[in-house]
Amino acid sequence: MTAIPAVTLNNGVTIPQLGLGVFQIPDAETRAAVTTALEAGYRSIDTAAVYGNETGVGRALAASGLPRDELFVTTKLWITDLGRRAARDALRASLDRLGLDRVDLYLIHWPAPATDAYLDAWQGLEDLYAEGLARAIGVSNFLPEHLDRVVALGGTVPAVNQIELHPALQNRETAAAAAARGIATEAWSPLAQGAVLTEAPIVAAARAHGVTPAQVVLRWHLQQGRIVIPKSVTPARIAANLDVFGFDLTAAELTAIDALDRAGRTGPHPATFQG
Repeated sequence: MTAIPAVTLNNGVTIPQLGLGVFQIPDAETRAAVTTALEAGYRSIDTAAVYGNETGVGRALAASGLPRDELFVTTKLWITDLGRRAARDALRASLDRLGLDRVDLYLIHWPAPATDAYLDAWQGLEDLYAEGLARAIGVSNFLPEHLDRVVALGGTVPAVNQIELHPALQNRETAAAAAARGIATEAWSPLAQGAVLTEAPIVAAARAHGVTPAQVVLRWHLQQGRIVIPKSVTPARIAANLDVFGFDLTAAELTAIDALDRAGRTGPHPATFQG
């Protein structure tokens, strides 16, 4: 089994640096994908209430026979549940679907900043954290101004900010704002849904190291300290996405990939998205 490095979050909890994302995987297919990932050596699974596949994740986890303390499970609070009490009800519903008594990381999925509801929701996550229903709490798709407002509440600093980040959208300002506050950055859509895999620097690095372009991009993330959650339902790709610890990109290769940044967003913009 591949040894996956761990990232220590600001509350001392450790998270595998590479996990499986299950965005857009139908619930009926999720159990098989998660089972394949766990058998390959993954120990971190990232889902969300809005994905509609927490039940499939939970069934795979239960069937795996793996000890609970070897697994790291992330789920997320959807926009319609942004509120202090609503967050409690939402997590309890997620736990029921997952078949768990706690999650390892609970995130506010989007800030939906037309209102300040994400601030009330954050206080709800703090309650859940204090009760032990989540080992760590964080946010997703938060811009620097949203992070500032959460931190200004004077309570718990988010452990993670999960954002769209890949060679075509490097989100440097947001990542830097997170780092300055002790918040780990986790990349969703780390491969830009495949859109960057034909870029010349990535193809050249893949040839030089005898790996795939996707493996090069994941290695680029890992060498810069980010947590990544590539998604796949194909067993060969699930295994290949984990096989990224046997080579290192050179400084020149990292710089060439860094130069691909072009605001190539594939998902909604956090400043305007309201669900």
